[in-house]
Amino acid sequence: IRYTHKPVKILGKGDLEKTLEISAHAFSKTAKEKIEARGGKAIIIKND
Repeated sequence: IRYTHKPVKILGKGDLEKTLEISAHAFSKTAKEKIEARGGKAIIIKND
């Protein structure tokens, strides 16, 4: 994410083929579940 002042939410549409570590302002429940099911991390970016 280039500009952290513009909120980004990751949605859970589709399937993952790789383990990912994703940083975003928000994640849908499905997205977080899919990322973590593949052994990845869903990291929340906090606004200052």
